[in-house]
Amino acid sequence: MKDSVNRQELYDLVWSEPMLKVAARFEVSSSYMARVCTLLNVPRPERGYWAKLTVGKATRQPPLPEARPGDVLIWSRNGDQSRFHRLLPKPPADLPRRRNMPVGPRATQHPLLVGAKPLFEAGRLSYGAEYLKPAKRLLVDLAVSKTGLDKALTFANQLFLAFEERGHRVVIAPNEEQFRRAEVDEHEVPRRNYGYNNLWSPGRCTVVYIGTVAIGLTIIEMSEEVDVRYVNGEYNRLSDYVPPKRGRQDHGWTSKHDFPSGRFCLQAYSPYGRAEWVHQWRETKDHDIASLIPAIVKKLEQAVIEIARMIEEGERKAEIERQRWEAQQAQWRREEAEKRAAKALKDSKEDLLQIIEMWGLSKRLDAFFTDAESGLADLPDDDRGRMQDRLRRARELIGSVDALDRLRAWRAPDER
Repeated sequence: MKDSVNRQELYDLVWSEPMLKVAARFEVSSSYMARVCTLLNVPRPERGYWAKLTVGKATRQPPLPEARPGDVLIWSRNGDQSRFHRLLPKPPADLPRRRNMPVGPRATQHPLLVGAKPLFEAGRLSYGAEYLKPAKRLLVDLAVSKTGLDKALTFANQLFLAFEERGHRVVIAPNEEQFRRAEVDEHEVPRRNYGYNNLWSPGRCTVVYIGTVAIGLTIIEMSEEVDVRYVNGEYNRLSDYVPPKRGRQDHGWTSKHDFPSGRFCLQAYSPYGRAEWVHQWRETKDHDIASLIPAIVKKLEQAVIEIARMIEEGERKAEIERQRWEAQQAQWRREEAEKRAAKALKDSKEDLLQIIEMWGLSKRLDAFFTDAESGLADLPDDDRGRMQDRLRRARELIGSVDALDRLRAWRAPDER
């Protein structure tokens, strides 16, 4: 049974034998294997292809499309992608001097955002705040309130389409990449050593590929600290609070609390574990974040060179650390082997000396038993039988006194 396959291997398989046989190699159903083809962007024969092939009427085999940045390249039956070698990401050789004109009608909504709104709206709210927490994990990376959702989706759409027009693909990162998401601080005034924020986080990063370098994107609705009145289990902005009529008490108290501000921050970051890089663009009351999109695209196109360099340097250091660790392990194994050899030599020598000592004792015991046996002939018959029995029992108690028997049980150093 095969447990993994890359795009080229799968393409060769599905065009060399029916899908049922291909699926049997991986012990999955043919419909499941068809979904794997879709996942890896591998064209497969249409229904009835093999019957048509036998009579020479089959359609022409399409070529395997080139893999795009962000495409899944390998499918593993157990989901383990860690053992597959990946090339270092590289920035594009050159960037277009002007926007690429799309062929056909221009897209009005980015594919990542299709159907996202109802999934966010159906989510629950974060504890102590108003940020949405959808149940679905594979969604575009937004930290947003219900009131800010439309603006966040509009900005995300404009930003993603701007990247696509420059030839940069925006996708949810494939599982095989094992990217990590940068921490999110939603406060408009960042806080040092800020702990758990109870915000929703996606199952995988949202990334833009510039060349083959991925940059993570998180759109955050910032929160602002305002004066509030806590009444009946809810925080109410002090500016919106209506005190009870005269003679009544609300039994609440006044304090400060964080509320979504309706202003947004774009956090771009390196999702690679060995390249730490984060940059933010923050909206203000006077400047809408959408106006920053051209500057954002330009900045990230420039940043990929530095990120790629950091990744390469990180991999170089990791390789040095790996070699150092392997050398330490080899040294530890040698030292352990030397310790075991020294102990085996010591134990073997001590055992041999004990055998020799026992040999001397066995000689005296053998002489004792020989002398006792020679004296049995002089005893009366009734006493001779009784003493023979005692002599037999004594020999059994002592055991073998043969030096060869003891030497046979001894182990040399290399046998230990």
